[in-house]
Amino acid sequence: MNYRIFVGFISLAIIGILFLSVKTYKALGVLPASLNSLVELEKTHYFYDRYGARLHSTYQNHFNTTDIVELHEVPPFFIEALLASEDKNFMHHSGVDWGARTIALFENIKALRAVRGASTLSEQVLRIVIPRPRTLFSRWVEGFDAMRLEREASKSEILHFYINQVPFAAKRKGFKQAALYYFDRDFDTLSDKEMLALIVLIRSPRWYDPAKYKERLQIAIMKLANRLYKEKKIDKQTLASIEKEQLLSKKNELQINAEHFLSYVRKEANEKQAGQIYTTLDSHFQSKIQKILDTKLKSLESKNIQNGAVLVLDHHTNEVVAWVVAFAGQMRAFTSYDPIIIPRQPGSALKPFVYAAAMEKGWQATTLIEDAPLFEGVGTGTHGYKNYSNTHYGSVTLRDALGNSLNIPAVKAVGFVGVEPFMRFLKRFKIDSLNEHPDYYGDGIALGNAEISLLELTRAYATLARMGSYKDISIFANTAQKKESKRVLQEDIASLIGNILSDASSRTKEFGYNSILNFPHQTAIKTGTSTDHRDAWSVAYDDRYCIGAWFGNLDFSKMDRVTGASGPTDVLRMSFALLNENRALESLYLSPNLKKERQEIDEISRVKTVDDYVILRKTDAKEKNESALRVRSPSQNLLLAKDPRIADRYEYYTFEIDKKNDIRKVEWFLNDKLIATTKEVKYAWMVKSGKYKLVVKSQTEDENLTSESVFFEVF
Repeated sequence: MNYRIFVGFISLAIIGILFLSVKTYKALGVLPASLNSLVELEKTHYFYDRYGARLHSTYQNHFNTTDIVELHEVPPFFIEALLASEDKNFMHHSGVDWGARTIALFENIKALRAVRGASTLSEQVLRIVIPRPRTLFSRWVEGFDAMRLEREASKSEILHFYINQVPFAAKRKGFKQAALYYFDRDFDTLSDKEMLALIVLIRSPRWYDPAKYKERLQIAIMKLANRLYKEKKIDKQTLASIEKEQLLSKKNELQINAEHFLSYVRKEANEKQAGQIYTTLDSHFQSKIQKILDTKLKSLESKNIQNGAVLVLDHHTNEVVAWVVAFAGQMRAFTSYDPIIIPRQPGSALKPFVYAAAMEKGWQATTLIEDAPLFEGVGTGTHGYKNYSNTHYGSVTLRDALGNSLNIPAVKAVGFVGVEPFMRFLKRFKIDSLNEHPDYYGDGIALGNAEISLLELTRAYATLARMGSYKDISIFANTAQKKESKRVLQEDIASLIGNILSDASSRTKEFGYNSILNFPHQTAIKTGTSTDHRDAWSVAYDDRYCIGAWFGNLDFSKMDRVTGASGPTDVLRMSFALLNENRALESLYLSPNLKKERQEIDEISRVKTVDDYVILRKTDAKEKNESALRVRSPSQNLLLAKDPRIADRYEYYTFEIDKKNDIRKVEWFLNDKLIATTKEVKYAWMVKSGKYKLVVKSQTEDENLTSESVFFEVF
């Protein structure tokens, strides 16, 4: 009987061993060809700012690919202390320290809890390479994987990988990143005590956090230092120095937070491009403006505002200088979203473009617009428009209407332009988010009921700052000169819009004489606040920089009456002061095509004399002198739509000039090419899609006449 029990016991043991062997074999991990190859596989790009400062974007990666320390750069003291703390038999075992495991097992059984571990550096490396649940079976399998690893990799390879990949708090990996994170210092500048602190922190970054548990960390450091002294790895003087030194934890106050910018850059980067990529970002301004934005949001936390964004462009080159995003409170759940590229309602920030389109069609800064109660039909009902202050000012000039951001004149201006033509006008500025039918937006588009992104809006204002010349933004260093410029607005109109937006006297009706919008240096600025205070905007430009700022909540919840003036404008003021503190400032460019004239206008049954700039419609000085021939059609900047009901070969548009006596010959030039010669003042042109410049030359008995250039576009 005893024999049968013995045989049965042996059989069960054999079956158990076989089962464990098979299970262990199946659980063994797939080891990499080399530890270094793991890091190389994860490398895509190294990103730097315009001055060579690395933009840290790798903390989310599984491996540290950027902050690498070579073994010959590591102080011998550090390696001795690391091995004494983590794996004193590292140079002698084959992956598993069985003696240490046995001692740890007995101590844990005695304490009835886990009080000691016995993982070798090789096993810890396996834990990084092949993450597993922390179970007894996982520890068992790790031992075999570690022995396999030691057969494939040298001790120096394993130690090098460990020093650069061991995890710390805040997703930092390796001792170089840890040194910057905990002490704001490079690894090679650390004192002996700071090195020991990092080694202790390996065990539990949370338990020994120097910012919270300095005394606990001090005890652990001295325990390790005393062990080194007993093992004669340091002398008594070094021990006393370590004990006496005050450990100062100083986290980097100017951490470069550029994750959203780099996410945008990655999408634009050539995937085949490897190695270092230098961007246009200025990490100094990025960090400083991040602090400005965070501080402002903190001051407004009672106003239910938790998100903000700031975009800074150097409008000379259209390079991105700063791309700043802030999250607070519950909105931290939205950190994967970038409010710089998410469309939101811009409110009144779109009005400068409404008036620019109206100026293109013939309005001047002195054009009178009636600011009176306005009701328009919407469906089967009516909608009443009103100004922010609920005040009506009667007849106002375009300058005052734009400067004071009056709503009713803006609605009338877009009515003059037309909603569909205005949408086409915005397309020139690469505002491409407006995908609905014009009827969907209606006249409310003048007040910003359409959704566009901060990137689109800031880029459009930068186009105004460049006097109507559009250029794509540059995010890669030394590429700005390769970007093509395209004129999308007449210089004189863009210049006049900037002049109005920088004129403090033009906004006194609604903002008063001492407005926050009155900057110490000439700056064109416009604010916007969307319906129900869900979005607050401020966009401005001076002679070099264009800055756009947005405040709101990414879950579309309402703010507590935060407006463009009360929220983001403060950030703009501080940002401009920062950007301009070390450079000579200039006034905004004023186009020579603008002529200041004194005009008498009828303002509510009384004559008022105003001095204002008038747009000269003839832009070429030579043509002004020579031209005595007026083109009646097409009109300047006409937008002409083809009729889909008419076959192309039957669709014509009539060019016409003023009739002159004794005309012998009329020559019609389209895009500098002679297309027809007639004896009549009219010419029927077969319509074709495209952008055109029309110049007409006529010959009479007494003189040769040339018209001004007339630009038009056919859709």
